[in-house]
Amino acid sequence: MFHAVVHLDHHQAQVLQFNAQEVHADRIQSHRHVSRQHGGQDRADQAFFAELCVALQGIQEVLVTGSHQALAALRHYVEAHQPQLVAHIAGYQTVDHPSPGQLLALAREFFVKHDRMAGVPTPT
Repeated sequence: MFHAVVHLDHHQAQVLQFNAQEVHADRIQSHRHVSRQHGGQDRADQAFFAELCVALQGIQEVLVTGSHQALAALRHYVEAHQPQLVAHIAGYQTVDHPSPGQLLALAREFFVKHDRMAGVPTPT
């Protein structure tokens, strides 16, 4: 698949890979447990983000959505630990719990605009 959209919160990531004809959905669960030790949560977040980055390998363009805090945490992780993925993340958008259909519509609209700005012709 060429495009993907991720909806991220601190409990899970919903990944929709799509092209004009089909959509493949995947869900990645966080391994975060409520703990009094902050360091344990950091390790759990890193493992969660690492698993998400593996799921995104090979996808040319990714739109990442979620809360501002979740997006900032993922962006920091990717820049520090997965710099090869930075070029494949086309954008970050703050959104609040969209349905899968809403998420897919948002991504399709985003990538039509993104591709036009990059000079890529829109398929008809």
